[in-house]
Amino acid sequence: MTRAEFIQRYGPIFEHSPWVAARAYDMPGETLLDRFAAVLDAASEADILALIRAHPELSAKVDLTAASAAEQMGAGLRALTEAEAAHVRGLNNAYREKFGFPFVICVRENTKSSILAAAGRRLRNDAATEQRQAIAEILKIARYRLEDLR
Repeated sequence: MTRAEFIQRYGPIFEHSPWVAARAYDMPGETLLDRFAAVLDAASEADILALIRAHPELSAKVDLTAASAAEQMGAGLRALTEAEAAHVRGLNNAYREKFGFPFVICVRENTKSSILAAAGRRLRNDAATEQRQAIAEILKIARYRLEDLR
């Protein structure tokens, strides 16, 4: 597969961040996920923050990729009651204010209630811990999206 074909196929795995696939093309690794993880390990702080910030907030109504929309729908985040929506908005605002990026979680591994509980818990983390957790969650999301391509 050419570099352009590789980027076209795997670029969408990382939310609005085809640079991950572009760098993974030449990266050694046994699996694609290993190569993606190596790219993120070698990425600059600015690139990591841009990748995390490219993810939508919980129950976001705008700028969702098809994959994010489907994932949030599957977890029940697209059909919240008004009280739940207000709670999510509060969590999103508190999280973004504290960390400067949106809360990222692999929704395919969670339920609506576990996602909301995790957001509340993770608000207690420091920024470095939360940044590492966000990248770990992004790699989980990537694993599922890679499986979807098979």
